[in-house]
This record gives sequence, structure tokens and C-alpha cells, in this order.
Amino acid sequence: MTAPCVLLVDDQKDIVRLLHSTLQTLGHQLDIVDAPSGEEALLVASRRTIDLLVADYLLPGISGVELMQKVRARNANLKVIFISGMTERKARDEMLSAGAAAIFDKPIPLADFLDAVERSLGLVRTIFPPESTQEAEEHRQTLSDLLGGFRQKVQADAVFLISDRGRVLARAGNFYDSSMEVSLLSALMGIYSAGLKVSRFIRQEHLENYHVFRGGDHDLVLIPVNSAHALLLAGKDLASRERIIQTVEGMLFVRADVENILQSLGVAPAPAMAEPTVPAAEREAVKPVPPFVTEEESEPEPEVDVDALFASADKKSKVKDVNAFWDDAVEKAGNIPLNPDVISYEEANKLGLTPGKAGATIPRPVTGTLKSSAAKRK
Repeated sequence: MTAPCVLLVDDQKDIVRLLHSTLQTLGHQLDIVDAPSGEEALLVASRRTIDLLVADYLLPGISGVELMQKVRARNANLKVIFISGMTERKARDEMLSAGAAAIFDKPIPLADFLDAVERSLGLVRTIFPPESTQEAEEHRQTLSDLLGGFRQKVQADAVFLISDRGRVLARAGNFYDSSMEVSLLSALMGIYSAGLKVSRFIRQEHLENYHVFRGGDHDLVLIPVNSAHALLLAGKDLASRERIIQTVEGMLFVRADVENILQSLGVAPAPAMAEPTVPAAEREAVKPVPPFVTEEESEPEPEVDVDALFASADKKSKVKDVNAFWDDAVEKAGNIPLNPDVISYEEANKLGLTPGKAGATIPRPVTGTLKSSAAKRK
């Protein structure tokens, strides 16, 4: 059997390398080729049959949608997954109307991307155990008829039987926006897993937890079938106040039939209500801590004389007057002139240069600095 051909088209080489290495982890034989632009991708498509096109919405040259239309003209069975950094509703609607199987925003959720690739190429593993082709087909038909009949009865858009890993095992109908299916189911399975944990902690005898989302494109109702499968119902006004009880009761009836079919197929999940237990190794490791006993008592600390502390607290420390402090500092340091060629009046008085004293000599007025005047007198 020829390996499916996957064409990766993106002008960012790091994204192409990431997707290429991610696809190689699937474990399926795939023929993976890549191109940096739409024009080069057309050359690749002219030389081989492309089964899956993974393209950026915005490409240098022709757009991703134009590329899809040209490649699909050669192969009508082409499946397309778009990668986009745009959030505009108009761009998303264009990709959906062009027939995209899935749309992923950057950064790409790799687990959801791989799931979308498997769905697009028909590589999804089945839950049915190995048996005769006729018997397996009968079980599939029974499960499909059961979900399809319930969908028509409650007038829903879609009914899904989902595994705990978010894989669709059986379905009837589709979401309003099929491109969001992978990401939505992955998010819902996170809620499903959290519900199982809560059920274990409160020791439910049977799985009785329902998750309801009201409004938007769909009302969603999710209920567990067992510890490995869940039923999801999507449609308008299914969770309205008038219909929610009827909707849940109908899903419980269908759940019982689905569980019987799974048991007849030999699909036996692990018990859901197993009480959380602590491993024996951990129980042995957790032992009561013995009281701490010292061989010799430590010397007692000296007693504090409280009366002496209070007496010392009553004594007021002598605080110098701030002005007196600065006066003392000035007397010791002296007045430092800002200009080294100029002396203060006090210094002149000490040198006997001030007028008014007996025997004092009045100096002649000179110009210039003291240094230059002394030089002239010499």
C-alpha cells in the first residue's frame, strides 16, 4: 500500500521543520514533502498525488486558499489543514467555505494537529477488537444507528461517542464549525478527566456527573459512559431550562445501551470508582516522628533584671543643642574661604590688617591677587 503524501507549505522554515518532525512521531508510514511558497507547492503537486495539504493561510504569492483550489483540481479527494496567525472572522469563514478539515492558530497545538492529521488520512485506530469482518460491521452499524436515532429524536446537530483521549469512536452529525472539532474535543476531555477525579474523591458508586454548556453555536452536554468513554450531544437549545432535564434523561438511556454494546465488544475499561490509595512503600516511609530528647539539659539562660531595664529607661540622655554643635564644628574647622586668594575679616584682624587699631598700618589698595602683589613688592 502506498504511503499517504503530506505536503507542508509555509515560508517559515522553523514551522516546517517542527511539523515535519512532529508527523514522524505518529508511527505511520508517511511521504512528507514541503515547499516555501504556493507556486513551488504547485510544482510539487504536479509531480505526485497529494493526499493532505497543510498550508499557511498567508503565503508569499498565491494564498493558501488559492493553493488548495488549484491542488484540489488535480485531486478531488484532497484533505486540507490550514495554519493561520489571523483571528479575523472573515478569514476563518473563507477557509471553512473552501472546505478545510481543520484550522489551527499559531502557536500550533501539536497533539490536536496530529489528531487532525490522523482523522484526515483515515489513520484513526478503532476500538473494535480483532474479529470477523461481518461481526465487526454489525457492531458498528448498531452503534451508529443508536446514535443516529437518538440525534433525530432530540433534534440535535450531532452525537459523539468519544474516548478518554478525545478520539471520536462513533458519531452521528457534525458541529456547526467542523474545523474546531479536534481542539474542542480535546478541551472537553480535560473536563471529563477532571470529573472522574472528583467522582473518585467523593466516592461515587456510579458515574453521575454532567457537564452542560449553554449558548453559542451549540449547546453542549457531556456525560461519562465509563472511565474511558463519554457521550457528547451538540445542538440548539438542548440545555434550555425547558429541555435540559429531558435531554439528560434521554442521554442516560442511550448511555446504558452504548455501555452494553461496548461490553459485548470486549471493551472493558479499568474500574472508574477505584478509591485513591497510598502505595505501601509510601505508607512505610511515612512514620510518626519520635519526640526529640537531649541527653544533657542545656544551661539555663541568665535571668534578665527587669527593674534595672526600667530604671535605665527613665534616664533621659543628654542631647546637645543642634546650633551649639555646629558652632563648635565651625570654631574647630575654621571658615574655609571659597576663593583661596581671599581672606576673611577675622583672619585679617588676626594679622593686624584691619583699620582702627593703634600702630596698625593701612595697606595701599592694590589690584590683583595677594600672590601677584607680593611679587611686585619684591
